[in-house]
Parts: sequence; C-alpha cells; structure tokens
Amino acid sequence: MYWQKRLEQKNPNASLEKKIQKIFDEHHGNYGYRRIQLALKAQGINVNQKKVRRIMGKLGLKGTKFIRKSRRYNSYKGTIGRVAKNLIHRRFYTSIPHQKVTTDTSEFKYYEHDKNKELVIKKWYLDPFLDMFNGEILSYRISERPNAKAIMDAQKEAMDRTDDCPYRRTFHSDQGWAYQMKAYKKQLTKQNIFQSMSRKGNCFDNSPMENFFGLLKQEMYYGVIYASFKQLKQAIEDWIHYYNHHRIKTKLGCSPIQYREQMTA
Repeated sequence: MYWQKRLEQKNPNASLEKKIQKIFDEHHGNYGYRRIQLALKAQGINVNQKKVRRIMGKLGLKGTKFIRKSRRYNSYKGTIGRVAKNLIHRRFYTSIPHQKVTTDTSEFKYYEHDKNKELVIKKWYLDPFLDMFNGEILSYRISERPNAKAIMDAQKEAMDRTDDCPYRRTFHSDQGWAYQMKAYKKQLTKQNIFQSMSRKGNCFDNSPMENFFGLLKQEMYYGVIYASFKQLKQAIEDWIHYYNHHRIKTKLGCSPIQYREQMTA
C-alpha cells in the first residue's frame, strides 16, 4: 500500500521540470545546471543548484561539449612594425565600461564543392573587439582572408563605441602583423588610446579573447559542418547577438549587455 500511494502521488516538481526543459531547449543544450539556475532566478524562481542538477539528471539533460584539437591560427609574422609594451599584465578586471578592450583573430573552416564537384576546405576569419568590463563584443568583422581593412573597420567601430569612457582607454592584442601596422597604431594615437600587446607566444596574456573564441567554437562550430561561407557567417552573427544579449555569464549573473545596463543605470 505504501508504494501504491507513492506512485499515485502527483509530481511536486512537474512545473519546475517543464521550465528547466524549456530553458535547456531554448539554449540548444549549451546550458549546464549553474546557468539554468541563474535563468530560473531571473524568472523569479529561487531554487538551489543541487535541485536543478538532480532534476536535469532525472530528465537526462546534459550540456553538450565538443573537444577538438586543431591548428590554431597564428597572425604573428615577425616584427614588421613597432611592438607595444604589455600594459595589461593580465589585469583584465575593470569596473569601468569601455576602459579596457581586447582583440584577436580566429580562423574557421567550411566546405564547398568546386567545379569538379569535389569537396574542398575553405577558411574565413573573425576579428572581434571585446570589452573586458563585461565580455561584450563591441564590434567585429568577418572576412574570407586575413586583411587589414576588416581589422581597421572593426577597430574604428570599437573606438566609436567606447568614446564615452571618462578615462583613457587601452586596446590590447597579441603581436599579430595587423596590430603592428602604422595605420592601426595611428588610429589609436589620434584618439589618445594606449596600445598594449601580449608577450610573444603567451596566449594567457590575452585570455579573455581566447576564452571567447573557445566558447564560440564549442557552442556553434565544433560538431557542425557548414556548407558555405554565407551559412557560417549567418551562424556566427546569430551566435554573437545571442551571446551579447541573452547568454548568461556565470560570473555576471546575466548577459553582458544586461550587466552593462544594470551597472550604468
């Protein structure tokens, strides 16, 4: 009789389970129990992480994670201009929006059929500028080959977006050829912006940008085959919009733009 009564009882967590399933599906399986707990909190539902994790286990919900090693794009071509000092020194934190900005270039691949209907691998490149205050992508350009114009255009947009900063700004990067260009440095000097560069061969000196690329590729690139430049470009644009406006960053408790708006309100 005891077990019969237990089986006849209604599930007290039925409503919560539906909400967790909905959040998980809306974020394409990329949310683990920590971010789902924060998403529930944003809806006014207070539940601890242990309970969320237990329910996710019951529902068979597990964040998708792909691990793939591939050759990392290296924009370093030697000293072709002047290398700036490392002014950031891994002091990535700032409480001031638009004060510290970092950038880098990452390579992506897609597949197309040539005239002989043979499958060929093609590449394209992403050049984003990221605000260290909240991890927000301020500007970016997507191009089919590494080129100065794409980087300069993204740089100009990032400078315009951060022009409201009350303090002198710092733009950080690695020692890639584009960031050593006289034109790139000249634009920063005109706006009275400090230029900072990572030490040679030390990716940890620009870990905010490296972390962003890792997250982007894990959630929308690895495990997916893109059949055209247009398809991959659209996927990147959609994901960056989602990242800026909707994806919860655990250390912020909300999305980058939501955090900036809260802090500057």
